[in-house]
Amino acid sequence: MNLGNLSPNKGANRQRKRLGRGPGTGHGKTAGRGHKGFKSRSGSGIKPGFEGGQMPLQRRLPKRGFTNINTIKYSIVSLSQLNSLEAGAEVNSADLVEQGIADKGLPVKVLANGIISKAIIIDVDKVSAGAKAMIEAAGGKVVEAATK
Repeated sequence: MNLGNLSPNKGANRQRKRLGRGPGTGHGKTAGRGHKGFKSRSGSGIKPGFEGGQMPLQRRLPKRGFTNINTIKYSIVSLSQLNSLEAGAEVNSADLVEQGIADKGLPVKVLANGIISKAIIIDVDKVSAGAKAMIEAAGGKVVEAATK
């Protein structure tokens, strides 16, 4: 026995219903669609969200909120992630992306999540005030892109 001579169990596969192939098939003439009406026409079919002419739910609910198209999405880096780097290292955004800490193509922001005990020099786009204080308290230095 091999893949070439395998076959499904008896009765496992049924033939598809062939519509509109004459009266002898039991599905001739109207092909199971009945007479007249929207659902008998070609191209018909109830669309998702259609509620029989009633105002659909997605149009009845109010629109809420506002999406600012000028918002800047940052790749967030925490101090605990920076603590895994070696002491005295000079790190920039490209290095963080290379090590898998930050996301590629996004500006990097360092937040004061966790603790840092190593002195590192960090050169990124933004640093929170708490993170900057903790890095400098550990003997490190912060160079922000805006201060260059």
